[in-house]
Amino acid sequence: MTIVSLPSLPLVRTPGLSALALIFALVACGPAPDDGKADAHRASDANTALAEEAKQAKPPLLLDDAGARTVLDEETRAFLATQPLLASFNDLPEEDAGGPYNDRLTDYSPAGFDHVRAVARTAADHLSRISRAGLKPKTRVDLDVVEQVFRYYAGAPAIEYGLIDSYFGHVPYVVSQISGPHLDIPKLMQTQQRLKSEEDVRDYIARLAGFRNAFAGIIAKIEADAAIGAVPPRILIERSLKPVANFIAEPPKRNPLYLALARKITTIPGLSADRRAAWLHEAEDALSYAVYPAYADLKAVLVSLLPRGRAQAGVWAQPDGERFYAHSVRMLGDTTLSPDEIHDIGLKEVDRISKEMDAILRSLGYREGSVGERMVKLGEDPRYLFPDTDRGREEILDYLRTLVKEVNARVPGWFATIPPQKLEIRRIPKFSEAGEAGGFYTNPSIDGKRPGIYWINLRDMKAWPKWSLKTLTYHEAVPGHHFQISIQMNAGDLPLMRKLAPFNAFTEGWALYAERLAAEMGLYKDDPLGNLGRLQDELFRAVRLVVDTGMHAKRWSREKAIDYMYSVTGSDQSEVVPEIERYMAWPGQALGYKLGQLKILELREEARRELGDSFDIKEFHDVVLGDGAVPMAVLEAKVKAWIAQRKAGPASGGNG
Repeated sequence: MTIVSLPSLPLVRTPGLSALALIFALVACGPAPDDGKADAHRASDANTALAEEAKQAKPPLLLDDAGARTVLDEETRAFLATQPLLASFNDLPEEDAGGPYNDRLTDYSPAGFDHVRAVARTAADHLSRISRAGLKPKTRVDLDVVEQVFRYYAGAPAIEYGLIDSYFGHVPYVVSQISGPHLDIPKLMQTQQRLKSEEDVRDYIARLAGFRNAFAGIIAKIEADAAIGAVPPRILIERSLKPVANFIAEPPKRNPLYLALARKITTIPGLSADRRAAWLHEAEDALSYAVYPAYADLKAVLVSLLPRGRAQAGVWAQPDGERFYAHSVRMLGDTTLSPDEIHDIGLKEVDRISKEMDAILRSLGYREGSVGERMVKLGEDPRYLFPDTDRGREEILDYLRTLVKEVNARVPGWFATIPPQKLEIRRIPKFSEAGEAGGFYTNPSIDGKRPGIYWINLRDMKAWPKWSLKTLTYHEAVPGHHFQISIQMNAGDLPLMRKLAPFNAFTEGWALYAERLAAEMGLYKDDPLGNLGRLQDELFRAVRLVVDTGMHAKRWSREKAIDYMYSVTGSDQSEVVPEIERYMAWPGQALGYKLGQLKILELREEARRELGDSFDIKEFHDVVLGDGAVPMAVLEAKVKAWIAQRKAGPASGGNG
């Protein structure tokens, strides 16, 4: 069997770029090698042991390239059949997703959790058994990268609590204030689920009707985790209750899921007013008998769990929590560094960035107090704040759109490949904004027909002085997440699972690199306040290395982490507190930003040093982005292969 080809959108290329066929001269690459630090490598070693056990249990598979691709495609379909929400998120063709999916919800029960992990682990083991000998370099890389994607979804070996998240892999808590099915499903249905035909409406309402059973599975998993001693920190349970209660606070006809359907159903061609009214009546019924009771049941379980909520902030306090964190560091930080080493890197970066900020603050006349104290004062200056009104929130959104236009005008001088997918800028919905991050991005559909969305949290207008908004835009939109993910989704010769690859350190590392690149592109010229905002955000990411390892490895309290981040960054408390609680819910995820950025910068400087005057920044960016998100070890091998080829002689070939 072969996978159905996905529609490929044209890539805009500026003239003169040499081909990147050299990428496929790459030898097969795996994870970064073990350096002997047992505390950081236990999870990695466990994954390796599982793969080796699979190879020893069964003989290697001797396949040609077509046969290897067939196995890869079949395992992808088998996995995606367990992930109807991931399929909806990307609006995949049904034949690629293992069948129809828009009417189904993911199985979050204990049995569903085990099944997803088993399917992912079986897929990884199957791919690991394929002999790489005799295969084309590209096929070897495809197999290695997709095997790692499946290891990502297989989760931490032998740890039975938590959730397999479609983006972050194994997270310790089924429900939190920032993620989980209770937030992710409504968000997806409002913004990503296809609603272009009457059949789509039928699927939408069928999915609404499935909430009661799906939430019964969620509750069963929460209770199963609690039975083995895995209970979230009490503060996270408290924070989780607010969006659950908010979601069902209004009557069904004012619920976001009803309103989204009512808005989109008017655009379906040929649908009469009577049919629209009938469908909306069914949606109201489904909300009443399935969705609202499901959330009420979840709320009751969370309330009952409160007395058992842990006081400790870190995942170390959970069963086998140190090993869980080691796995998170390895997978989400994509590093073999130990938590202690990462902590030290964070402290050094905090010192470096703080000195740069001090120099700018002094030049602006802010001389008294620590960098953090001066940033607090600057952030309170009313000259830079938007009004805390509906109109003020619209002004912020308009300003962000202006920033995107400005950066897009400069992109051709720095990138050869420019993706065509559209971008929208939206406010995070009110019902979930209390626990959400300051901003985030959701990718376009895989066919490019649905735009990417850059979301901003406008719960507290004081968190967004005007000078702070440039860097958020360059991170979430262009040349950050929207750019990188759109290019990845356009890569027509990548296997589907590579187009969906969720490598955290690569994607977040690129977005943080994009913030710094924006300064190199001249977007902060004559704007010292904007550059100060950029440095404050970079400082924020350096602090993450300190507080994430502090809470999860060094056993810091939540309060100690909050005090440290607030005193060092000067960010508003309304931003700092949700951030610290975010790291509590997602151990290790916050490490990917700075560690990924540092690796990309290291590789760029190596290329500049080795290539001298022949170094081409456009070509470097195509090498980094053109093959999609990959483990950092694979990225390093790609860049080194490119350097070697460029040193050997002029690049040749087509546009790869």
